[in-house]
Amino acid sequence: MASLSRALLGLLAISGVSSAINLSVASKGGNVTTPIAYGLMHEDINNSGDGGIYAELIANRAFQGSEKFPSNLDHWTPVNKDTALSLKKLEKPLSKALPYSVNVKPSQKKGKVGLVNDGFWGMDVRPQKYKGGFWYKGAYEGDFEVSLRSAITGEVLGKKKVKGDGKKSGDEWIEKKFDLWPEKKGRGSNNTFVIEWDAEKVKTDDGSLDLNLISLFPPTYKNRENGLRVDLMKALEGLHGTFFRFPGGNMLEGNTLDTYWKWNETIGPLKDRPGMAGVWEYQQTLGLGLIEYMLWADDLNLTPIVGVYAGLALDGNFVKKEDMGWVIQYALDEIEFLTGDPKTTKWGKVRASLGYPKPWTVNYVEIGNEDWLAGRPAGFDSYKEYRFPMMYEAFKKKYPHIQIIASPSVFDGMVIPEGAAGDYHPYRTPDEFVKGFNRFDSLTRDNLTLIGEAASTHPNGGIGWDGNLMPFPWWAGSVAEAIFLISAERNGDKIIGATYAPGLRNMNRWQWSMTQIQHAADPALTTLSTSYHVWALLAKHIIRRTLPVDAPSGAPNFNPLYYVAGASAKGSRIFKASVYNSTEPIPVNLKFEGVPKGAKASLTVLSGPADPYAINDPFTGVNIVKEETKIVKAGEKGAFTFSLPALSVAVLETLDSYKL
Repeated sequence: MASLSRALLGLLAISGVSSAINLSVASKGGNVTTPIAYGLMHEDINNSGDGGIYAELIANRAFQGSEKFPSNLDHWTPVNKDTALSLKKLEKPLSKALPYSVNVKPSQKKGKVGLVNDGFWGMDVRPQKYKGGFWYKGAYEGDFEVSLRSAITGEVLGKKKVKGDGKKSGDEWIEKKFDLWPEKKGRGSNNTFVIEWDAEKVKTDDGSLDLNLISLFPPTYKNRENGLRVDLMKALEGLHGTFFRFPGGNMLEGNTLDTYWKWNETIGPLKDRPGMAGVWEYQQTLGLGLIEYMLWADDLNLTPIVGVYAGLALDGNFVKKEDMGWVIQYALDEIEFLTGDPKTTKWGKVRASLGYPKPWTVNYVEIGNEDWLAGRPAGFDSYKEYRFPMMYEAFKKKYPHIQIIASPSVFDGMVIPEGAAGDYHPYRTPDEFVKGFNRFDSLTRDNLTLIGEAASTHPNGGIGWDGNLMPFPWWAGSVAEAIFLISAERNGDKIIGATYAPGLRNMNRWQWSMTQIQHAADPALTTLSTSYHVWALLAKHIIRRTLPVDAPSGAPNFNPLYYVAGASAKGSRIFKASVYNSTEPIPVNLKFEGVPKGAKASLTVLSGPADPYAINDPFTGVNIVKEETKIVKAGEKGAFTFSLPALSVAVLETLDSYKL
């Protein structure tokens, strides 16, 4: 790492500017930007859905499986060694979607019997209300006991009796629901969930019971049923996002043409959701489904960008032209499910039957995901030649108001048809982002582009895609991301919005290290990366109209100071800037036309330590990003005067609004 650090510092040292940069922002000109600016993107990578933002605490709750990931008993153990657990595919399963269940059989019909779940690398236990439930089958005349316990000491942190049905005949599946309120907090997250019952009160021939869909939720964000984890949603809330792209990237495509993300299998009761063979090497429950995504958008006041399946799989296979009819109809049905009238449309009626009669509003739909990548060049050729054109025409006909987004962009070699937009996914080194500062300047209004995924992933002059990603977002990489975002905001009339990707990473299991937020079962380990702080600051101050900036002759041309200026929706003036390629602070004199002497503005500056590779480490809890906000006053001739440190990101916004 020392050699890489020297290489980066060498690049950063090419400028030692000390004279002030004088900037004057006009009150006219510029362009009106798109309605949405910064967003979120979710894909169940890194166990960031199951085991992450989806708040379910029980791992392998319904023994779901697939050809790629067969059903199993992982995460389950018996209460005592005299009890046997076995996976059963009963003649009468809980549901068609959940054909497997666990059979719990004691060696003798006396004492306590039951099973234990260790959660997704533990469980957070504290005095708060947990809501749970399970299904069982078999004649049983007693009660059940559920509890949360320390996996280290066996101490019971909280327990609850769940009244049985007292039935002598056990041919039907019976659902039990309960609330559990622990009296004590667990130390860390090394805790388990236990279900027990009395062996002698089981009246089956072999003394066994069958169980399935065993679930336990802590309090969820805004108390949603089947909801999302509070601390992670609050972290996302702090990003000040305006849109939400889902169900994410590769998950939409699936590994094969048979295993794409089937939206209609994610919308019903949990017992009717079969799960899917996830593309990130684990089975997914689909508990976090289409409705949950829309509620997520509602709760954070985000504009949804709905990704629809477009007939391409990650193995490179794609749907033939003559077979595209069902793909097109499947996508149209998904939007009808979300937006259709509850009385007059087929799928609107289905949505209403699930408890959501009010249609959602969908104004953005993306056709596929990264169709320029899997199976190229044939897969990309099929997208350009018929898959996208056929779907685009069908959507224009049925939903003319929806902005359609192609999954490739003009930068990928896609010719975007009139009225559509593209999607650009740059993962770059810091220098690559900075050197491409003017890249969007060549776009026209006909090249409307979403930046659906972006991040600085590799060090300068380093390993490239043949090597590993950086272990965490690091300060210099995050500053370069700010410069990239500033370059996009300068062209805000042509950029729909931008989102970092991916957002979440479970520190116990991941495939992609570069994420905005890291987490584990213990909320104390939830960490906001350096990139989180940068993106959150820029997203908090939305420019709705860019304004021309005049830099007098002799001033550096976007090096080492990179900037954009404009006005908010209410008319306050905004200036965003980042310093790169400098070892010295950069003095700035900034004047807004029409903003008088004595006007006040809020100036927030993010800076880091001397080490450009410094990170926010989940295991130390130290935030290396220094954030300083102060009120500055316009001096002579209405100029705000301030200095920005090397490797910094800053936003200035006037406290008052002014006419354009």
